[in-house]
Amino acid sequence: MNTLEHRKATASLQILNPDGTPAAHREVRVDQTSHQFLFGCGAFDAVALMKTEDKTRKAFLEERMKLWLELFNYGTLPFYWGRYEPEEGRTAYPETMAAARWLREKGVTLKGHPLCWHTVCAPWLMKFSNEEILRRQLERIHRDVTAFREVIGLWDVINEVVIMPVFDKYDNAITRICREKGRIELVKEVFAAAKESDPGATLLINDFNTSVSYEILLEGLLAAGVPIGAIGIQSHQHQGYWGAEKLCDVLERFSRFGLPIHFTENTLISGSIMPAHIEDLNDWQVDEWPSTPEGEDRQAREIAEMYTILFRHPLVEAITTWDFNDGCWLKAPSGFVHEDNSLKPSFHALKGLIHGDWETHLTLATDGEGRLRFTGFKGDYLVKTEKNQASLSLTRDMEAALTL
Repeated sequence: MNTLEHRKATASLQILNPDGTPAAHREVRVDQTSHQFLFGCGAFDAVALMKTEDKTRKAFLEERMKLWLELFNYGTLPFYWGRYEPEEGRTAYPETMAAARWLREKGVTLKGHPLCWHTVCAPWLMKFSNEEILRRQLERIHRDVTAFREVIGLWDVINEVVIMPVFDKYDNAITRICREKGRIELVKEVFAAAKESDPGATLLINDFNTSVSYEILLEGLLAAGVPIGAIGIQSHQHQGYWGAEKLCDVLERFSRFGLPIHFTENTLISGSIMPAHIEDLNDWQVDEWPSTPEGEDRQAREIAEMYTILFRHPLVEAITTWDFNDGCWLKAPSGFVHEDNSLKPSFHALKGLIHGDWETHLTLATDGEGRLRFTGFKGDYLVKTEKNQASLSLTRDMEAALTL
């Protein structure tokens, strides 16, 4: 699909005066205030902001999150079991909930990541039997999804299942139970626990493996009745931009399932490209990884092209760039801002799309019966006259009367 008409809807409005008569020949301002589409980024710094007591650090993080909010309406919060609960019973609930509430107050939709993963797993699980590990894993899902159900509506339920039972970098509790139960049975159980805890949540499976192996796994899961709400696709491109051809191939292959597609973890760097011979990105350990002017221009172009391709596709509902700032995972120059919070070209490029080309702002006039009609990008709007204003949610073609 080469147009963006599927991202838009038409509103037919009648504007009424407070006394109920038509507001004829009145100027009306229509401004989009948020998108239905989920433009996202990792929001881990919101948790750090809630936790820090250092005034200088707090001011720095407040500045960073202010810039974050200029771009995004969707954030991913960390629930890595080994960090969220490093000791059994001692969790990061206070600062994580504070961050979630703070972001929700600012209109941000939230996702938790992840509920089950073999990496960054809680080390204290290793003393238990496989049966007990599974019991505690399901208990953990019930506890956290229930606790956050009022503020988090999306979850990466299980992460990187394709490699999970054969992962051999180090022993861990989740690989143990996945190897014993098999991929499909484990996914069924963790999804069932999440669904029971919040029936209205969008539940994702998430993987970096975009080969036929992921497709085969999805086939098996859907045949087994697993309630997958969206297919999560990671796209960490430290070894170079996928390009339009690969993006379109991935979209075509995973579209056959007819499920929403979320690009859950996107990375495009603004420095030297990681060598192609590195098989596990985590093996690339460097003291520094600087951003360069040439790399920053390249990153901005690639982000603009990738977002445009994904935004055009009717099944894509969300795009999450993983790092907002440089120097995070692998010390990569992967952000929209430098480590000191100064803006990079990619920040301006993406803002020009999300809050420029893909956002609707109109000045209109009613006819003699107070009617007007407009087509705009789906999302929330503020409709204003010189005296009053009203909110409007445009998610499909609609008719409404507004008293202004």
